[in-house]
Amino acid sequence: MAIVSKRIIILANLDKPGVQQELEALREWIAQRAEVMLVQSAREELSRCAAQADLCLVLGGDGTLLSAARALADTDIPLLGVNMGKLGFLAEFDLDALRTYLDDILAGRLAPARRIMLQVCVSNCERHGFCSAAANDVVISAGQPFRMIELDVFQGDTQIAQYFGDGLIVATPTGSTGYNMSAGGPILEPSLDALILTPIAPHSLAMRPLVVDTHSPICIDAVRINPGTALIIDGQVSTHLCEGDRVEIVRHARPARIFSHPQRDFFDTLTTKLQWGRGPHTTSRQPH
Repeated sequence: MAIVSKRIIILANLDKPGVQQELEALREWIAQRAEVMLVQSAREELSRCAAQADLCLVLGGDGTLLSAARALADTDIPLLGVNMGKLGFLAEFDLDALRTYLDDILAGRLAPARRIMLQVCVSNCERHGFCSAAANDVVISAGQPFRMIELDVFQGDTQIAQYFGDGLIVATPTGSTGYNMSAGGPILEPSLDALILTPIAPHSLAMRPLVVDTHSPICIDAVRINPGTALIIDGQVSTHLCEGDRVEIVRHARPARIFSHPQRDFFDTLTTKLQWGRGPHTTSRQPH
């Protein structure tokens, strides 16, 4: 049964209901197939184990998987998300599917999908320097005292927008179904090489989301902001912004490599999560 020379990191979100109960049995089952390294902290322990691992198995949900993607951004280790709650956009497997497909994954019969990631850096402010990988989105939020802020946006050397409002979301295709969707931005297929710029509560109705390519940096100048204005990465990591800061966003040198459920495509997930076509008058389209 064992598939030789494979090492698996298990990152478990023990705050999720049911994870602790399932972890030990799952660990024993996986140990029959590969060497297991159990970690508790995405930021600290994942990077320590990364050089030795062939796969990172994430038990939790999409948030835990996003943390792992950032922590492993400088590696080529693929991620396999097992959702311990509802179906996830990223964590597509449940425990039954994991047991069905893990042998195929370890044997190389299933390949991970590539999803672009971002590298985000803040410059100009003397009080801090900040750089982070991002998998889902980069958000500039107005913060207290919640006055309208002004942001100038450039693609390379070309100014493409000037936003007045409560902030701006820069989302990857992976993140298009998150805050971006809630703010009225479009949903992109995860395989696309593009970014979405979605204003948050813009002052003018003429300010609409933009879809741009990733070949040039996106630079955002904080022209007028609030004392509480912040830059937020994947909804999990944040830093304070100063007036005059520049946020530079480029495509990360490495994509995230995430396994998708082989029997479920992106649109199946959308239909399930967003309940598209689930109304009482839904009819199936019959071929002519």
